[in-house]
Amino acid sequence: MTNKPGTAALKDAPRGSSRTRGASRRSSFKPSELMQGILPEELFLGILCLERKRAERSRKRFLVVLIDAEDAAGTERRSEILAGVIRAADASRRETDPAGWYKERAILGILFTELGAADDGAAISRLQEKIHTALASQLTPQSLELVGVTVHIFGANSDDDDDISADPIFYPDLVHLHESKNLPFLLKRVMDIIGSLAAIIVLSPVFIFIALAIKLTSKGPVLFKQERLGRFGRAFTCLKFRSMKPDNNHKIHQEFITQVIKGTYDGNPAEGGAPVFKMTRDPRVTRIGQFIRRTSLDELPQFFNVLTGDMSLVGPRPPIAYEYKVYDVWHRRRVLEIKPGITGLWQVRGRSRVRFDDMVRLDLQYARGWSLWLDIRILLATPRAVAFGGDAY
Repeated sequence: MTNKPGTAALKDAPRGSSRTRGASRRSSFKPSELMQGILPEELFLGILCLERKRAERSRKRFLVVLIDAEDAAGTERRSEILAGVIRAADASRRETDPAGWYKERAILGILFTELGAADDGAAISRLQEKIHTALASQLTPQSLELVGVTVHIFGANSDDDDDISADPIFYPDLVHLHESKNLPFLLKRVMDIIGSLAAIIVLSPVFIFIALAIKLTSKGPVLFKQERLGRFGRAFTCLKFRSMKPDNNHKIHQEFITQVIKGTYDGNPAEGGAPVFKMTRDPRVTRIGQFIRRTSLDELPQFFNVLTGDMSLVGPRPPIAYEYKVYDVWHRRRVLEIKPGITGLWQVRGRSRVRFDDMVRLDLQYARGWSLWLDIRILLATPRAVAFGGDAY
């Protein structure tokens, strides 16, 4: 029996947990299991999503324990093992803790809410010991080898460590939504490849000109490489033309963006005009850097990120890890629902004039209303926004 304690990353997701929830799978549920308090997959996943949304608002933690018996599929002991898993789950939970199939007749889940003041490590250890004891009393040592247990924590304290990637276990609705749009997302990827290749070829003289200007006016590399977060918080190296002096201190930006995210920065309207929620007088930026930032030319190398699949032409801007760590829980959905992009609704509807919360709302609006036609409309509106918006810094 394998154990994977803690908040699981993408690699720890149960095998097959993202499969389409079809009627044929639901039909395998046995009425006798409902009498034992074991919910069918569709209902259990619905409760899980509802609990996650409730926790996003209340900032209360909850646990999901998954007992994975997929390795028992195709063996003569499958029914015996599943029956033992159900009995062990029933012995390990309170009456108020829902239990059901995370994956029908393969992975059993239990939701533990109202964790109280116990820290994450204590809660995990206590549950693991309880479940291990229950499984050992219901299964033979040979059957135990076919069962794995993972513990997943959702809540305000679940992302305090260095691994800040979101756990897709808590987002079966988003995974299922993407699966239901496989063909449209495939077409989006085709459009990304064609569009980024065309942009790289057509704009190659501009690439060369900017690279020479940077190299001749300041010391340091032409490209600036920075770790950003993609969908579900997976890190990738984002490319930009270097607009700052080498060996600069990122603490200046970190402190500023923290104020913007938390809503304590008022946009400095005292300088006249509309408030701006981006650094307008960054001492780290070079003279050439000021120009390529204002015209968004510093982001041209991100077409290579689109080509490799880390980004899309259209989508939310990818955050830096230290930005993500100070996000409110609902802010984090902007990196969960869709792949990040070079341009998006924020870029064509206000850019730096928009408060952070409103930017997130635009990102979520885009993700939930996404279509290929919406991408095309945003792409067509982007050149005008860049040329006449005057809101990039």
